[in-house]
Amino acid sequence: LPFSPLQMTYSVSELGENQTISDGFILVGFSYLNELQILLFLLLLVIYLVALMGNLLIILLIKLNPSLHTPMYFFLVNLSFLEICYTTNVTPQLLVHLLVDHHMPPFVGCMVQMLVFTTLGLTECCLLSAMAYDRYVAICRPLHYTTIMSGQACALLAGVSWTIGLLAESAETMWFFSLPFCGSNRIPHFFCDIRPIEKMVCADTWMNEILGLTVSVLFIMGPFVLILLSYILIISTIIKLPSAEGRRKAFSTCSSHLVVVTLFYGTCIITYMKPKSSYTPESDHWISLLYTVVTPMLNPLIYTLRNKEVHGAFRKTLEKTIFSHN
Repeated sequence: LPFSPLQMTYSVSELGENQTISDGFILVGFSYLNELQILLFLLLLVIYLVALMGNLLIILLIKLNPSLHTPMYFFLVNLSFLEICYTTNVTPQLLVHLLVDHHMPPFVGCMVQMLVFTTLGLTECCLLSAMAYDRYVAICRPLHYTTIMSGQACALLAGVSWTIGLLAESAETMWFFSLPFCGSNRIPHFFCDIRPIEKMVCADTWMNEILGLTVSVLFIMGPFVLILLSYILIISTIIKLPSAEGRRKAFSTCSSHLVVVTLFYGTCIITYMKPKSSYTPESDHWISLLYTVVTPMLNPLIYTLRNKEVHGAFRKTLEKTIFSHN
């Protein structure tokens, strides 16, 4: 029997008997690992703490050093803040689930988690596109860089990115959870993701599929196309530079962003654009860990390992702190 999300009641079929459950969904997670869940808990806890400290450190360094108050680092602050929210939306709940046997988020909680997750994902697509545009202007139109990438322009690009993510995913998530669900309320995942939950819908989902396709084309693939176009123009400009040193410096300002874009879109394409027939919960669990837990830890490392400006800002901040203390 179907259940109504508005009434928060669920129809579960177990051993041929219909039962009504009003507590919420059940996240299966990594329960199949048995004793190995403790090791996974310790590993993910370390990764989560490193991700938090790394992204917070980037935000503090940029805020405390006027030399880093440029458009590129303004967008990096937005990206670091987004990564903190992104991993915090999923990882603490996952860590708890690895220690307890019953994982039952309420219906509203599951809906909110999906809304936050998809909103941040869509916002990251737009922010990565804005960062690519910033690099395009810096390399292809350097004489007009300060005029085009003014403080107002950067704030507008960031604000539009966050607004698009929130409005588009609010509409899609609310529409999705207005559909009737039936069958088992066990979600074969460690968080409320749309891919496994849509298998529980017992209604015609063609309207939801059209809405999801529209959002994907406009706000996921659209920014990706803009990123590709930006780098085609950037590469064509770098090739024309007369000196090898100039080409190396120009490309080094884009390399970190390119790695982050590859990680983000690579995992998204593998997870959400592969055929439904090839979907298996276990494989998707590990792929999902990459973009929900591991990638937020890697991004601050990618942007700081070869960045001399960030190294210099960190050294100055550390010296200033030690000197003030002494």
